[in-house]
Amino acid sequence: MDPVDRITPVRIRLEASSACQLRCPSCPTTTGDAAATVGKGWLKFAQFRQLLDANPQLREIELSNYGEIFLNPELADILAYAQARGIALFCDNGANLNDAPEAVLEALVRHGLRSMLCSIDGATQEVYATYRVRGTLAAVLANIRRINAFKQQYASPWPELTWQFVAFGHNQHEIPAARALAAELGMKFFVKLSWDADFSPVRDAAALRRDTGMPAASRDEFRTLHGMEYMHGICTQLWLEPQVNWDGKVLGCCRNFWGEFGGNAFSDGLEAAVNTEAIRYARRMLLGLEPARDGIPCTTCDLYRHRERRGDWIRITAAAPATAPGTP
Repeated sequence: MDPVDRITPVRIRLEASSACQLRCPSCPTTTGDAAATVGKGWLKFAQFRQLLDANPQLREIELSNYGEIFLNPELADILAYAQARGIALFCDNGANLNDAPEAVLEALVRHGLRSMLCSIDGATQEVYATYRVRGTLAAVLANIRRINAFKQQYASPWPELTWQFVAFGHNQHEIPAARALAAELGMKFFVKLSWDADFSPVRDAAALRRDTGMPAASRDEFRTLHGMEYMHGICTQLWLEPQVNWDGKVLGCCRNFWGEFGGNAFSDGLEAAVNTEAIRYARRMLLGLEPARDGIPCTTCDLYRHRERRGDWIRITAAAPATAPGTP
């Protein structure tokens, strides 16, 4: 198999649910921009089981993307079957953790979900709900404490929990308090730069740099300092961990919500679906081997356009399929 544009994935991204109960202003799930391609639904356990049975090479699966995994009513079954098959599951794109049945929280621990990123952009309800509209901070923290109690009960280090704090103008003053609360809860703490420069932009860039130790206080500043996009490394997902939608549709990467590559992992089989002519062409575009082409989702993506302008192409070898040096 040609290592340049064809893959047999051992890790994939498979969204458990594209539905979300929050209304975060800048999210394409809220705005409806993701509706046509991603749609609204949840991964069925029967299809998950079929996919794992047909692909014994799979070792790791990321379950989160544009929705909330806890809105999948079959999540506990998915966790249990993956554990039985020796597949490591992750929720590192993020969960809001507002509504999670206690039995499912126990299942996270009992069945060994490896890690989970919790999207919590504030240390008080008023600030938190400014972006996480309809969210309740107290409920989120209570669910984290329940997970910690189950980790103690099962003597398990999993899931490792990370508090992700997206920095805005309205919340940057709460970063120290949020970091302290994360430490109290045994969580890692990570400040992320906002993707939406128009919604509540950072008010005090110097304070944000001081409070986080980050050299950049915005994605524009990051681009100027490093000569690359903030989420530069996402493009390698087309090789290393292709994104599959809840309905089997291959999206290629976790950023794409506007276009398709023509394959379906459930109806076509995983390997065929992640190696359609369109996605193979996209990989060659990202390597700088082919020009942009209409109908390829990457063509209209700002990450690709930045690579194109700078000639910053992905490099691959047979031993290391895709690399993006310096990727944050």
